[in-house]
Amino acid sequence: MATGQNGSQGSAASSAGSSSSAAPAKREHFASRIGFILVAAGCAIGLGNVWRFPYITGEYGGGAFVLLYLIFLVILGLPVMVMEFAVGRASQKSCAQCFDILEPKRRFHWFSWWGYIGCMILMMFYTTVAGWMVAYIPKMASGMFNGADAEATGAAFNAMLASPGEVIGWMLVAVFIGFAICAMGLQKGVERITKWMMAILFVAMIALCIRAMTLPGAGEGIAFYLVPDFSRMFAGGWSTFGEAVYAAMGQAFFSLSLGIAAMEIFGSKVDRERSLTGEAINVTLLNTLVAILAGLIIFPACFAYGVTPDSGPSLVFATLPVVFGQMPLGNIWGALFFVFMSFAALSTVIAVFENLISFSMDKWGMSRLRAVVFNGILVIVLSMPCALGFNVWSDIVVPGIGDIQTLEDFIVSNNMLPLGSLVFVLFCTCRYGWGWDKFLAEADAGQGIKFPAKTRLWVKYGIPVLILIIFVMGYAPKITAWLGMA
Repeated sequence: MATGQNGSQGSAASSAGSSSSAAPAKREHFASRIGFILVAAGCAIGLGNVWRFPYITGEYGGGAFVLLYLIFLVILGLPVMVMEFAVGRASQKSCAQCFDILEPKRRFHWFSWWGYIGCMILMMFYTTVAGWMVAYIPKMASGMFNGADAEATGAAFNAMLASPGEVIGWMLVAVFIGFAICAMGLQKGVERITKWMMAILFVAMIALCIRAMTLPGAGEGIAFYLVPDFSRMFAGGWSTFGEAVYAAMGQAFFSLSLGIAAMEIFGSKVDRERSLTGEAINVTLLNTLVAILAGLIIFPACFAYGVTPDSGPSLVFATLPVVFGQMPLGNIWGALFFVFMSFAALSTVIAVFENLISFSMDKWGMSRLRAVVFNGILVIVLSMPCALGFNVWSDIVVPGIGDIQTLEDFIVSNNMLPLGSLVFVLFCTCRYGWGWDKFLAEADAGQGIKFPAKTRLWVKYGIPVLILIIFVMGYAPKITAWLGMA
């Protein structure tokens, strides 16, 4: 289903209850429905899908945890995504102006900066991490990890981090790729390139899955990962179950990049031919599929070679290179893995850059090229502390949190994402904001699955409670450390 550049912006805004004097200007739209879905999914699909989801799934009972995760996706993540899409589509603007258009009394106008600041802080560390992924493609392809043990692969990763020139250089590569694609425009750059990146990502993942699952001894890893085992979920009694519930809730929430208008911007660039609930389901399914496939690569391969899988960067840069180093043609499979990881990271970078650019165009009337240059320089400058935080500024550590990269991640993940999502929920359900009826009308406009109207009380009261739990629990270990109780 194609959608033109002009679309039906005027009808979208008017039907959503915005003022007649605030008719949006012509706005570039996605050229196709699949383009919208893949770009939004590319934004959601990130590194947490690979280095966190498989690990916590295996830790908390395999298929039992997946079931718990899917429940929270439906009752928490999905509704908030629909709200972001709806705010964007109704206003036909980025977060720079969407709240003022939909609620002319400007009670939420202060929130317009939230998305820009959140996306900028996210890129302050994510561009560096994306650079690591790109850097490891030639490293793996060269065969430098053939026969290496965990000590050697860990030392190689630490050596890269200790080199400011190498870290900054690869960060600049990631920034250049992202902004160069965005400079080409929404349809010719972001949409077209992201579609190819996502296609290659899935092909690479399927190839890696087939290879991993056909390794001798891989069956044990598959069983550990996917066969439901409630005994692991209750290994420590109800406390372990509570940890599993919080882990599933957090993963379902954080994996969708909600709360900083990263999804809102794509809603502003799509027409009203399809209902937003169905589109959000498609994005969520793609995001979940990547997470599950990542586990089907990691666990069979690790079990086949007797390597204990862990989480975070150590999994990607220390553990898995050991596995690929023992595998026949491991340099090729390893390089393919980092192509997949690079595309997962760069698809997020491109999507978030598009948000920064659109904000600048809407807020200050910049041309796309000027917005690219302005935000490109700003991202490079603001990314330097993270890049230098592993070497020159490695002595800068925040008590209870960690280094500069961990601090920036904490600001976004533990603060801006949950609090921003809470504001979106309040805006779409509160009479002082946009309101439930206008939100529901926009979400249900077009063909496809409708948002369940009977969930109003849950959305208005239940979801905010879950978000506040996520927010408070995110601070619990920090406060414990600050008080010297850890």
